[in-house]
Amino acid sequence: MAKLLKGKEVVEALNNKLSKEVEALNDRGINPTLGILRVGDRADDLSYERGAIKRCEQVGVKVQVTALPADVSADEFFATLDKLNNDINIHGILMFRPLPKHIDGEKARKMLSADKDVDGCTDLSLAGVFTNTKLGFSPCTAEAAMEILKYYDVQVAGKKVAVIGRSLVIGRPVAMLLMHENATVTICHTKTKDVPAITKDADIVVVASGQMESVGKEYLREGQTVIDVGISWNDEKNKLCGDVRTDEVVDIVDAITPVPGGVGGVTTSILVKHVVEAASRQN
Repeated sequence: MAKLLKGKEVVEALNNKLSKEVEALNDRGINPTLGILRVGDRADDLSYERGAIKRCEQVGVKVQVTALPADVSADEFFATLDKLNNDINIHGILMFRPLPKHIDGEKARKMLSADKDVDGCTDLSLAGVFTNTKLGFSPCTAEAAMEILKYYDVQVAGKKVAVIGRSLVIGRPVAMLLMHENATVTICHTKTKDVPAITKDADIVVVASGQMESVGKEYLREGQTVIDVGISWNDEKNKLCGDVRTDEVVDIVDAITPVPGGVGGVTTSILVKHVVEAASRQN
């Protein structure tokens, strides 16, 4: 039976650390604050917003929500973003995407201040990931995967890692973060030939294909650690599922993140961690 790499323990450790850092900043007259910019009332945005607010409250980070109507003009949206960029009392900005079609999402992404880009979506943040420098912040999900490996003392240096998925949200950035920790990384994607041969040869497998339960026992072997980044609602099973068929592999691999209860909760904590780091950097 595989060890379950539960996110709850990682979150608790991060909360304890962040609470102390926030207290130290408060003593200097600095109140770390997250600015949330949301357009419309998408259910998934509201759910993530509630989670982010709760996590911020747990460690003493303040939150300022700017909710704009779905039909807000592009001019008003960009004026609002500019105001948040220049507000010295806002240290990090979470800008929900995708934006409505009448607002240029690429323009918004590039306009967001990298210093406040706590979600790691700007070009400068991504450049920081690839160059291993503190330009902006890493995408939260990618860093959450790394935080789980670190917390559970999973050796990365010198290990072979297979990453399934090449998105800029998780696949490519997590591959870079793993390389910075001296892992040997192979990125697999839709054009990769014989993916199971590659993943079976790896010590660690990060699955971020975006395809629910697409990875089963034919991809994995004994002795591996699996980080399942996916999360989707399975109508047939009436529950949340990851990109891995966990029930099929839990008796094969050494360790695996559960879904739910794995990477997702840690991702929100990384967002808050970035707000605290941003407040420290800006002061």
